[in-house]
Amino acid sequence: MDTDPPDHVLRTATADAVIAAANAIKERFSIDARPADRADINARIEANDEVSMRILREHLAKVRPEARIVEDELAAGLLPQGEWWIVDPVEGAINQIHGMADWCVSATLIRDNRPVVTAVHFPLTGDTYSALKDAGAWQNDVPLSVSAKADINAAMVGTGQASPGESRKTHEQIGASVTLMLQTALTVRVSVPATVQLVQVAAGRMDAFWQFSDVLSGIVSGALLIEEAGGTITDANGAPWSFESKHFVATTPALSAAVTKALSRLV
Repeated sequence: MDTDPPDHVLRTATADAVIAAANAIKERFSIDARPADRADINARIEANDEVSMRILREHLAKVRPEARIVEDELAAGLLPQGEWWIVDPVEGAINQIHGMADWCVSATLIRDNRPVVTAVHFPLTGDTYSALKDAGAWQNDVPLSVSAKADINAAMVGTGQASPGESRKTHEQIGASVTLMLQTALTVRVSVPATVQLVQVAAGRMDAFWQFSDVLSGIVSGALLIEEAGGTITDANGAPWSFESKHFVATTPALSAAVTKALSRLV
């Protein structure tokens, strides 16, 4: 497969794409936003997605014209071989339209079902997180490194739902895992979107994140960031994570066994 431009150039170009899209959504952001009802929520999210996707498509087509874009934000499982972009035009859209700050725009290049380049931009802070397979992860230009903690009772951990309307089983797993980790870790954060927490794990500010879902758009960027920052990515049973996995755990190498030992009781 043609690899021009090289991946290190793609990292910069991917960052440029998500920055452009995120800045356009920032112009539509207001701390005073208060959607009236579910229909209003859906309309605002769809309008923002349309703006962001238009910009992402334009930028990403220029840097990797043969790569296809996964259009379904809730897509899961293996992709056809080749190169794909998995993007989230407004990750944490529910926060953005309610005037909250926890949202971003992400894009990840997938090559034969493995993330190889990613960028995530948070326009309200100006921070860009990026990673390149086998080369490292960065917050802006500063290298990232996961936490050195080895004791789970000192760990800051988190989870959340992948999307509204998940199954009762998934809701029960989330609830049970929060109870379990409240008794095991130091603190537990439950929030959306996943990437907001995953970048904190990559930066060493949090120590673990798990999700009982295989929705790819919320985890592939964070998976590459954490791996390249020295972290460990598995499923809840401790097996290596892949696009075929039904659950996702990201943590430090020292904490991985303890976290998956606890969570494996629930799957």
